[in-house]
Amino acid sequence: MGNREALIEGAKSCLMEKGYSRTTARDIATAAGVSLAAIGYHFGSKEALLNEAMRQALDEWGVQVGETMSAGLPPNVDARERFVATWGQAVETLSSPATRALWVTQYEVLSLGAHLPELLAELSKLQGEAREGVAMLFGSADENTDPATTQQVGAFYQALLLGVIALWLFDPAKAPKGEDLAKAIQLVASQLGS
Repeated sequence: MGNREALIEGAKSCLMEKGYSRTTARDIATAAGVSLAAIGYHFGSKEALLNEAMRQALDEWGVQVGETMSAGLPPNVDARERFVATWGQAVETLSSPATRALWVTQYEVLSLGAHLPELLAELSKLQGEAREGVAMLFGSADENTDPATTQQVGAFYQALLLGVIALWLFDPAKAPKGEDLAKAIQLVASQLGS
């Protein structure tokens, strides 16, 4: 593993242990086993490195859920079953301390963004990719779907995902399950006259 990859892995580890704002450049360099100067050389700043580490960690989470879904669902599952099962898998990952730490750190970054507009602008660039990934994860888009539709559906899932995870972090027993969400969406859709 080269210094760049070691820095990303070290930053991921620090994000999980200390969060975004409490992680120092020295923490990352120590965790990566490289010099402090390597951060500037490979990423330009600690923040750029942490942002990349956060992006990769969230991508890995999406792949983990996607692989679990692929292994656990029969090939001809209908959209509702896929929706409920995907929510179940996504929420199930929160039982892992590392995944919980990832999401807590993401909320920390969102709250920091109000005071650090450059951080928010940087993370905003990642939203399109995240929306595409979550739309595909839930089976509502694929490589043939119109990009505008993928972004629209992905934004809906992303908003729902952030909300459900926040509710789970407050009180896992009271957070909505996949079936609860499916029923609520059907109710709202019928009220909207879909």
